[in-house]
Amino acid sequence: MSFSIEGKTAIVTGAANGIGLAIAQLFAKAGAKVMLADMDEDKLTAETETLAANYTNVRYFAGDLRAKLTTANLLSATVDAFDRVDILVNASRQVLPSNPLEPKEDSFDAMLQQNVLANLRLSQLIAKRFIQQAEDEDNISEASIGAIVNLTSIAADRTHPQLLGYSVACAALNQMTRSLAVSFAQNRIRVNAVAIGSVHSANLETAMIEDPDLRDAIIAATPMHRIAQPSEAAEVAQFLASDSAGFMTGQIVTVDGGRTLIDPVQTAQH
Repeated sequence: MSFSIEGKTAIVTGAANGIGLAIAQLFAKAGAKVMLADMDEDKLTAETETLAANYTNVRYFAGDLRAKLTTANLLSATVDAFDRVDILVNASRQVLPSNPLEPKEDSFDAMLQQNVLANLRLSQLIAKRFIQQAEDEDNISEASIGAIVNLTSIAADRTHPQLLGYSVACAALNQMTRSLAVSFAQNRIRVNAVAIGSVHSANLETAMIEDPDLRDAIIAATPMHRIAQPSEAAEVAQFLASDSAGFMTGQIVTVDGGRTLIDPVQTAQH
């Protein structure tokens, strides 16, 4: 089985650090043409320059993808650089604490804007590009004409009092993945997601710096007794983007070392 994406063009958002960066690095190494996108221009520029030292098939685009004009400009920049788009990876995420009793401190709106609506608008725009390309090429085969991979979290199914907005946004992103998968299937566009847990993301790294006990707590709650590297989630994203996953759509693939399989309370359930 081949997970090849060689020669394909991919847009990877959230590519300045963490899992988004790991996905961009892996895709470039696998021979894909990669547009790295993020709002952190300084970090994005530095990481792209480092990557470009070994691969000539990378470009970057800096901007806030919550703005509709920015998403349109991202697509234009990608087409200008590589002529087409075959893969979209929505790896841009934001994690903010919520206080349900204090609306002014509640991050609910921000989480929906960043983690759901921005991904939805970009997915819709790129899907239209997929369809246009297929029509221009008179592509009538049964193979998919494009793949979208969303990065979500096990927070969608795990309740945390301080992560109300983020948890609801992840649940919405999961359902968005399923809904778009059904809507786009008639156009031969696949939509899947990678749900992470116990993976060393940029957000988790920040949280572990703030709470020195968090690393041990996560390891203890993970059956495989470790925290995964970002590259391990990136490899799953590559699989979902490849033709090897050609008959997979609407799936939420969990990468969490078994964390969601156990009950943290070590007593029988009643």
